Amino acid sequence: MSVASCTDISVIVPTFNRSASLQRLLESVDLLEVPNAVRAEVVIIDNCSTDNTQELLRQKEWQEKRFSFKVLKEDRKGKSSALNRGIASAQGQILMVVDDDVVVHPEWMIKHWECHRDVIFHVIQGRVLPGVDDQGNPADGNRVREYNIPIVDYGKEICAIRGFTGTNVSFKREIFANVGLFDPRLGPGAAGFSEDSEFSLRIKKAGYKIGYTPHAIVYHELNRNRYGREYNRMVEYRKGVSRSIYRQESILFRVIPDLLINCLRYGLYTMFGLTHKAYKTEGRIMKCWGYLTGKLRSLGVTRSGIGR
Repeated sequence: MSVASCTDISVIVPTFNRSASLQRLLESVDLLEVPNAVRAEVVIIDNCSTDNTQELLRQKEWQEKRFSFKVLKEDRKGKSSALNRGIASAQGQILMVVDDDVVVHPEWMIKHWECHRDVIFHVIQGRVLPGVDDQGNPADGNRVREYNIPIVDYGKEICAIRGFTGTNVSFKREIFANVGLFDPRLGPGAAGFSEDSEFSLRIKKAGYKIGYTPHAIVYHELNRNRYGREYNRMVEYRKGVSRSIYRQESILFRVIPDLLINCLRYGLYTMFGLTHKAYKTEGRIMKCWGYLTGKLRSLGVTRSGIGR
């Protein structure tokens, strides 16, 4: 089916223990502008939440809504498993995936749809910009890196890109029929990260194109629990562990040299007070360490299995 004849869009939202954030997202979804002659549905997948997410969603189901509204539960932990559940249930020919800790611009849906209609891309990455904190304060431009949120901004023009970030992305349905679903070993709730990176590699290998539009915008909330170096170290470490699951890199000729070089750089940047560079380099060190740890764990599992 061509995009021109598509009349269905599915918005897929996996969620876990973020009821306040989810409520803000759903309020912004209610304000969306919808393309003419397009039917839209919203699919929420509750991934074993233990806060009041279920109560919020029950209330939402009873309210008058602009879109078809579907609530699913996925007992297998992990964002990838929740996404796969939502994809299997979604009816749309264009599937839009958005995280539960953003709010969407009123033109978010229509700009994704227009890009699919007008440009030959199979996957569209939207823009992700800093939002506000729980007090309504905007981001400090000098501290954006320290907020540890995904920022996606490739400029003001539509263009081809190498891979997508799952915070704000849309797919033609045929992608999943031909490439498969997300790897449940990866992503939040499982290894921690990289479900989008691994899926991007499969998409490109299959010959599909990934594009970026600056016009489909979401605003990522600023969560104080994510600020600073400690959280950044944890994130980069888990990115390394996740990377070890789906990538094969030479430990001797790449990973260890990268680790040593970045340790040297970190020392120099710290000595000369280059705090931003030191912050970034510290993350690279932790990513290398995470990759090594992940590979060693995998090796241990293999050996224990052989020894039984």
